[in-house]
Amino acid sequence: MKPKFYSLILKSMSFMSYRFMRVLIMFDLPVETKAQVRTYTRFRKELIKEGFLMLQYSIYIKSCINKEAALGSVRSVNRFLPRDGHVRSLIITERQYENMMILVGEEDRNIEILGDNRTIMF
Repeated sequence: MKPKFYSLILKSMSFMSYRFMRVLIMFDLPVETKAQVRTYTRFRKELIKEGFLMLQYSIYIKSCINKEAALGSVRSVNRFLPRDGHVRSLIITERQYENMMILVGEEDRNIEILGDNRTIMF
């Protein structure tokens, strides 16, 4: 039988676990009027301010240290959602992200930044 403090240590270790995750924000916002363009631009700038990088048009990605941090990032995006359009989030593991294949084109600078290097300099 394990002493009680071992279970406490294991609990604290699982709370502080580092399982790198990726948060993808995908959006489709209307840009037919000047007001809609301003809303689109404001949303994009807020995503960048929150540490997201553009993976491709209308898809932004952020690296997080664990699932709790990833969920916190999604909650922070909820603060500045536009009224119109569609915005989706997807949280995937680092392993799932690494299995993504590029079918056409090459990786851009943002991918280099978010590749193996999980430390983002601001």
